[in-house]
Amino acid sequence: MPVGVGVIGAGTVGGGVIKTLLSHREMIAQKAGVDIVLRRVAELRPQCLVEFDLPAATVTPDAEALINDPSVGIVCELIGGVGAAKQFILKALNAKKHVVTANKMLLAHAGPELCRAAIENGVELRYEASVAGGIPIIKALREGLAANRIDFIYGILNGTCNYILSRMTYEGLEFREALSQAQRLGFAETPPDLDIEGHDTAHKCQILATLGFSTDVSLDDIYVEGITKVTHSDVAYALEMGYLIKLLAIIRGVDGDIEARVHPTLVPQDHLLASVRNEFNAVYVRGDIADATLYYGRGAGRMPTASAVISDIIDIARRGSGPAAAPFLYVNHAKVRDIGHVQGRYYLRLTTRDMPGVLGKVCTILGDHGVSIASCIQKERHKGDLVHVVLMTHESTESALRAALDEIDIYDFIGEETHVLRVL
Repeated sequence: MPVGVGVIGAGTVGGGVIKTLLSHREMIAQKAGVDIVLRRVAELRPQCLVEFDLPAATVTPDAEALINDPSVGIVCELIGGVGAAKQFILKALNAKKHVVTANKMLLAHAGPELCRAAIENGVELRYEASVAGGIPIIKALREGLAANRIDFIYGILNGTCNYILSRMTYEGLEFREALSQAQRLGFAETPPDLDIEGHDTAHKCQILATLGFSTDVSLDDIYVEGITKVTHSDVAYALEMGYLIKLLAIIRGVDGDIEARVHPTLVPQDHLLASVRNEFNAVYVRGDIADATLYYGRGAGRMPTASAVISDIIDIARRGSGPAAAPFLYVNHAKVRDIGHVQGRYYLRLTTRDMPGVLGKVCTILGDHGVSIASCIQKERHKGDLVHVVLMTHESTESALRAALDEIDIYDFIGEETHVLRVL
């Protein structure tokens, strides 16, 4: 018996799903072992549907009519946001319809509630397209690495930020110039804040942390820092020391806790993630049995994301009437470690007055707080009598470093607030 699909939202991703379900129907049926049929499309904007030859009976402006249609067994929510989308998903689950979504923001904010509804109704809630577009990282964690205890997940999860940092690295652009280029080429939204301030990556970080460590991770507990303060000077100094700067989601198990944080990070040039350029995404995972694995590809876009949505549809169709898998497991109760307790190495860019004794004073204050220096670069004059002093530290806690910088930055020989980047 054919499996009926309803698509709510025919925008960028929804349009890609509709297009693929229509153009690849025979191949999808062969791979799924059952015919998968597009039954209904709910869309308020008729202009989104002009490229498709859909029968009038297939199209409705009413998402609830789609959900209540008995011929629809799988509902795809592809409108995004946390308002109407949440209500549509809950209504579909409570109507005992399987749901596929690409809605990372909603999952990050309301994952446990949606998970409970899916379990209580014995239906699937699938979300492969919510993280890293066409990269099958959700399936890898849920299935391919299911036998592993995850040690860490490092992810380049936002194509906009990776494109900007790549242009800063390889074209010598400043941040604003690279952002403008990304917007002209369609790699950045207007406004771009959700991307460049790190919040899009944080949503994906929350999903991967919850999935990888089977624990309820609150979005509020994830430390988030974007790339707006990264300068071309930082990029150049990092290269000089053997690093590239990437916006990373870092998720690690540490002594029963987990770290879940998003920030610009110095990545060694010989690390696999350092080679990921432009709008591409990558996720680097280490498990205790499989060891290190890398997942790479297009992290956004109409067709890569549609590919992930349809992979979930196929999985549900293959399952048939078998038991539904829980979207998330919350069997562990790991605490997200506060950023102040995180231990690591740091890059410091100080802007100081060009006068004797400054470096000695800075190193003394750092040492008093237990922060030792691994290397130092002093550059030529930056502005007037100001120079850049770049320090790389040995491992210390974030709280110790911040306490030292609070003391350093009030001195009159400091021209501007010390810029800190973390080292992978």
